[in-house]
Amino acid sequence: MTIQELYDLMSSQMGQRSWLKIGDPWAESAWEIIWGGILVQNTNWRNVEPSLVKLKAQTRFNPAIIRGLDVDELIPLIRTSGFYTRKAQTLKNVADWIGHYQDDMTLIKSKPTDRLRKELLAIKGIGHETSDYILMYVLDKPAFIADNYVRKLFTRLGATVPKTYVPFAHLVDAQVQDRWTLTDYQEFHALIVDFGKVVKSEADWQTHFLAGHRLTL
Repeated sequence: MTIQELYDLMSSQMGQRSWLKIGDPWAESAWEIIWGGILVQNTNWRNVEPSLVKLKAQTRFNPAIIRGLDVDELIPLIRTSGFYTRKAQTLKNVADWIGHYQDDMTLIKSKPTDRLRKELLAIKGIGHETSDYILMYVLDKPAFIADNYVRKLFTRLGATVPKTYVPFAHLVDAQVQDRWTLTDYQEFHALIVDFGKVVKSEADWQTHFLAGHRLTL
């Protein structure tokens, strides 16, 4: 089956996900989604939640306040997320980038996708996955997040998956970018992540609706 057919099948079986809409839990604002996307690197969301609670209490997620804190002041707030020294510096680096746009989210969103991706990737601590996460869920720019959930699912479906992030993302984009809306990209990513959280073992897979299907890239 094609990527489009996979998306249609997952959507029909699993329903709409509607991830990370402003106002959802842990998506109170665009800023919160950005900080959460940084803190969840190399950990799980359970470890991030206490960090976000403390970060909100101290900064209200305001990038200007984060810029004003030292790394040593940020570390106690985000310690549960792990890699806290590096992540504290990344929070400050991203807050500095936001400051170049006068903390104006509308102004940031007005810039072209390629420019924003280049600027995000130039920030120390921001890789391709986090960059695309911010682009798609904060800046309303379509992006395919080629994370481990996607890699595992596509591999299990028999597809030959490029070993590195960028060729993988480009391969998928080439098939869908002329047809998919921002919502399609968001929904497909959310479906795959939610699927991966439930279908973990071979036994899970054998009883699931995707068993027996094959994906062609």
